[in-house]
Amino acid sequence: MLRYIDSNKMGRSQLGWLDSYFHFSFAEYCNPNNVQFGVLRVLNDDRVQPGTGFETHPHRDMEIVSYVVEGELSHADSMRNEETLTRGQVQYMSAGTGVYHSELNHGEKLLRFLQIWILPDKKGHKPNYGSQRFALEARRNQWLFIASGSSEKAPIRVHADVNLYAALLDKDQKLDFKAGPNRQAYMVMIEGSGSVNGVRLSMRDAVEIVGEDVTVAPSESAHLIVIEMAKAS
Repeated sequence: MLRYIDSNKMGRSQLGWLDSYFHFSFAEYCNPNNVQFGVLRVLNDDRVQPGTGFETHPHRDMEIVSYVVEGELSHADSMRNEETLTRGQVQYMSAGTGVYHSELNHGEKLLRFLQIWILPDKKGHKPNYGSQRFALEARRNQWLFIASGSSEKAPIRVHADVNLYAALLDKDQKLDFKAGPNRQAYMVMIEGSGSVNGVRLSMRDAVEIVGEDVTVAPSESAHLIVIEMAKAS
């Protein structure tokens, strides 16, 4: 089963310094019929103006993955981690029992990144932070395995039954994704356009995939991310 998610109908926040698309209920966007998809609780497409960002604030009991689309994302946290990531690079933070952090744009250009929150398998994990500086070519016309809660092949390990992948497809380069009968996935067209099993996606659109294998067919260069997980009961 496929369900198309139109970015034009998503929750929005336009604060001047921040322009966000909310795939699920978040902040001022509250829709009781759109709270989460399986263990995927938040997926925000954030555009942050230079010299601004998310100042120091707390989190707990959440697995947070940030995927940089363009610009520079500068991270700092109460575990004394500090670094700046750029296009195609990924950071992971397990908030666990509690952590403070900031995500700022110290660059001169617009920052765009995907903020992904995943419900952990239990509360009370020890807070943790890490990052991966993936080369863009590592996802060229193939799925780059980013994170997993079970596979040792994933560079990033999370405390949840999920698998994250990204791909950067050239025009007319089709790519299969096998969700399987007891799994589901949330796929986002980050950049470009194309179709998923005939369902047309433009930039920022998404599709819910439940118990079905799919084929992505780009109509131009296409940049995608997918979060795969156990099928919700």
